[in-house]
Amino acid sequence: MSSAALIDTAANPRRERLQQLGRRALWRLGGGILVLWAVATLTFFALRLMPGDPVQAILGGPSGNPTPETIAEATREYGLDKPLAVQYALYLGRLLQGDLGVSYSQHLPVTRVLAEQSWPTLELTFSALALSWLLVLALTVLTAGRRRRLSSLASLAETVSAALPHFWLGILLLAVFAFGLRWFPPAGSDGWRTLVLPSFALAIPLAGFIAQVTRESLDLTLEQPFVLTARTRGLSDVAVRFKHALRHAVLPGISLSGWAIGALISGAVVIEVIFSRKGLGRQLFQAVQAQDLPLTIGISLVVAAGYVLANIVVDLLYHWVDPRQQGNAA
Repeated sequence: MSSAALIDTAANPRRERLQQLGRRALWRLGGGILVLWAVATLTFFALRLMPGDPVQAILGGPSGNPTPETIAEATREYGLDKPLAVQYALYLGRLLQGDLGVSYSQHLPVTRVLAEQSWPTLELTFSALALSWLLVLALTVLTAGRRRRLSSLASLAETVSAALPHFWLGILLLAVFAFGLRWFPPAGSDGWRTLVLPSFALAIPLAGFIAQVTRESLDLTLEQPFVLTARTRGLSDVAVRFKHALRHAVLPGISLSGWAIGALISGAVVIEVIFSRKGLGRQLFQAVQAQDLPLTIGISLVVAAGYVLANIVVDLLYHWVDPRQQGNAA
């Protein structure tokens, strides 16, 4: 067999695997579009059924004291005088054109508000995710398969961490490290020091949850024959854990990372309010209070899109890391 034929034979499995992952990505992307439509629809009707008058929110709330003529004009301008089904159809049409409308409460294009507020939330989310994985690896890789007492203490710490509510942990961190020790600022979004406490408030419960799954997987992996073979070759315990066992043990944790990003973004709603941070979470809280329909739907769509994209990436990464999933990638 010629060298060209050997290269082609070796390349075919990789090419086929990439094609399978591409088809899976397209399939998941189609499902993600349906999710975005469902989010836009549910948010639209939920806000329309809430008590209160959206026209009042547009005109500055009850304190604005708008005249009947002003109310009637605003109602016509925003299409609120049309039947609900017509309003829904018109809104979907604008969404398909990429028009998210104008915020009722801020009187700015929703796209501009999203552009200004997305980065602080992304910064907080990915900082918390990276920190949670550092805590997971430090806790599980160093204690799994060790003496029973050490492993039990670490498992107890994971269980307690996973049960901690974000809001309670955030208030506790504020009381101790911001108001008590004064190590970090209690509020704001400028500089890395303002990111530390909110990141820990989000990361600790998530790390406890992922660590529980990773520990169980790592305990089982350390008993596999390939790990014993690696030990007989003279590899150190640290090398065996990080080079051989960890790749298999983190697969359940990787599959949970897509869900984790959604959980972090939802938790950011509370954390951004507690720490007075800029971001989509705080904006969403304020938009719902003000019945700001365009801004609420815009933020909901961005959060849902991020959740869908994260799940697609995590799903593809899982199938790429685990060769056993190659046959199921289609």
